[in-house]
Amino acid sequence: MITLLAFIAAIAILVVIHEMGHYWVARMCGVKVLRFSVGFGKTIYTKRFANSETDWVISAIPLGGYVKMLDEREGVVAAHELHLAFNRKPVLQRIAIVVAGPVANLLLAILLFWALFIYGVPTLKPVLGKILPNTPAATASLHAQETIVSINEQAIPSWEQVSWVLLDLALQGATEAHIETRTAQGEIVQHVLSLKALTPDDMDENFLHSLGLQPYQPLVRPIIGKLVEGGVAQRAGLLPNDKILRVDSQSIEDWKDLVELVRGHPGQLMKLEIERSGTLQVLNLTPEASSEANTTVGKIGAAPYIDQRELDALLTKVYYAPLAAFGHAVRKTWEISKVSLKALGKMVIGEMSLKNLSGPITIADYAGQSAQMGIVAYLNFLALISISLGVLNLLPIPLLDGGHLLYYMVELIKGSPMSEEAWGVGQKIGIVLLVTLMALALFNDFSRVF
Repeated sequence: MITLLAFIAAIAILVVIHEMGHYWVARMCGVKVLRFSVGFGKTIYTKRFANSETDWVISAIPLGGYVKMLDEREGVVAAHELHLAFNRKPVLQRIAIVVAGPVANLLLAILLFWALFIYGVPTLKPVLGKILPNTPAATASLHAQETIVSINEQAIPSWEQVSWVLLDLALQGATEAHIETRTAQGEIVQHVLSLKALTPDDMDENFLHSLGLQPYQPLVRPIIGKLVEGGVAQRAGLLPNDKILRVDSQSIEDWKDLVELVRGHPGQLMKLEIERSGTLQVLNLTPEASSEANTTVGKIGAAPYIDQRELDALLTKVYYAPLAAFGHAVRKTWEISKVSLKALGKMVIGEMSLKNLSGPITIADYAGQSAQMGIVAYLNFLALISISLGVLNLLPIPLLDGGHLLYYMVELIKGSPMSEEAWGVGQKIGIVLLVTLMALALFNDFSRVF
């Protein structure tokens, strides 16, 4: 239920902001707006305010919205209202109206990041974990517990920034990254990380793993923290604070050892030797078989005990004074927009996997996860999705704002509007492209779920 509500709230906010951009600039340009709709399909609620000519509507399908303007291409316009019609406005005004929606989304992202930077954003410190062998990071002589100070002379305050900067460099086609780190002893060390080994299939949310990089994590002791109600572990008799000593006579040094054994024994009986309040006990359980990425793994429904002090030591809070925060918010919005556009371009030319496309199911899942993590995480999610919506709508695809913008730019250059035939062909192409994109995104969503 939280996931559904968080998703609907996110879509409603982003759609209202986007369409309000179109509406506000249209009114500034003297265009009559007939309808402002949140959602598509059957009308659920409608309201017209006093001294207003606009119907404010909530529709049944909450996956978008639209602003309907007076336009001779969509119906007969009375002679006394011709000056209020969208199609009668100068081309520069029409361009401004079209661009206003995506710009509103980008401005929303800036405002959200601004507020977050003033409040302070908890984030993971850029401390390196175990360097994976036979990877570019290992070749670059990077070591665990080194803190990344800068990449190509750009300051790195968080692990998130590590990901964004390296992804941006990879999308630019850079072959290496110059990384400055600080060792646990305080010594500054220079490294050159090769990016040549990255392939299109590597360019996903786990691309840092392909480079051999991962954040530092303290040793998680094999002590039970939480149990899933009615799960395998609870039914077998495990309790919080039980320490796992051995599984099938194999010693367990940390939680990762336990996870690997459990995952490797789906549906197989396992003997656990545990320590409970200073006494030794033996329990038997059978991990539940679960499908994950086309592989069957075992799960028991247990989470480790986490020392909050150790966790807090790995976190930092990034915040700035109001004026500096605004500058960082603008810069972050620009950087994410730039990376998003480059990624889309790489997908089009086949240099990045189409598996990175996400649809409503994945977005809903992220919305639910961020909402459960707190208001800061949810606002950060809203900012990222708002940028994605703004960038996507600027793509030169008919039916999207970018497609209309393309037509009006052509009109501006040639001095006359595009023909009705060209508009019709463009609409058909746009429908095919959007349906194809949505089908791919949904396919990826279902692949991630099932």
